[in-house]
Amino acid sequence: MAITTYDATKWFRVHRRATDPRLRLVCLPHAGGTAQLFHGWPTLLPEDVEVLAVRYPGRQDRLAEACVDDMATLADMIEEALQPWLDRPLALFGHSMGACVAYELALRLEARGIVPEHLLVSAHEAPQRAERMALHRADDETLITRVRHLGDLHSEVYDIPELRDLLLPALRADYRLIESYQPPHATSVKAPITAYVGQDDPSCLLDRVLAWSELAAPGSFELCSFPGDHFYLMPREAEVVADVAARVGHGPGLTALRP
Repeated sequence: MAITTYDATKWFRVHRRATDPRLRLVCLPHAGGTAQLFHGWPTLLPEDVEVLAVRYPGRQDRLAEACVDDMATLADMIEEALQPWLDRPLALFGHSMGACVAYELALRLEARGIVPEHLLVSAHEAPQRAERMALHRADDETLITRVRHLGDLHSEVYDIPELRDLLLPALRADYRLIESYQPPHATSVKAPITAYVGQDDPSCLLDRVLAWSELAAPGSFELCSFPGDHFYLMPREAEVVADVAARVGHGPGLTALRP
């Protein structure tokens, strides 16, 4: 059984199964998402891998805090919060919006001389090729319809007026963040990249997902697809985590395969 604690900065839900972890896996959820997305991961990973699930402001027990709707600001804040955890190697996993946040976090860590063991990006096109939309400016019904179009991940909560009012500000802020995110340069990372995608994800065109390879060193990119929609990683959790474990479970020197 994983032990869950919270660090003083409030940024991470920390799942620890070993007192001396070999590696920390930082997990970043999707737009409107929470650290709860990764609650089942710790017991599916090797015991010496510690899971740090990122807790964005403006939701759950950080509901009273202002949402962050700017990518650079969010990535900077997470990097700062990670400082106490940099005594072990890190790997990064981001789903949807979290994929781009993970990429930006990898850039910041590498600028400090810290190269993540692996950058694992899920359900998002490469940032330099992603479609630009403006759903954060749309009315509530249009935004909710878009979320439901991506797949069924507890979207019924938007039918409950009290929950809808609590959840929509974070969802809209996250959409503003990701839709206004335009990296000035397609800057590559030193970490190997694996891109995950649901085979029926309406938001991910395959050639744009493959464009993550442009951000990786030659020979250090791989694409993995699973049956399912944008939220494929819920019904396929055991398979996805097993693949992640294979990539981060061997310590330094792991080399990703070619696509």
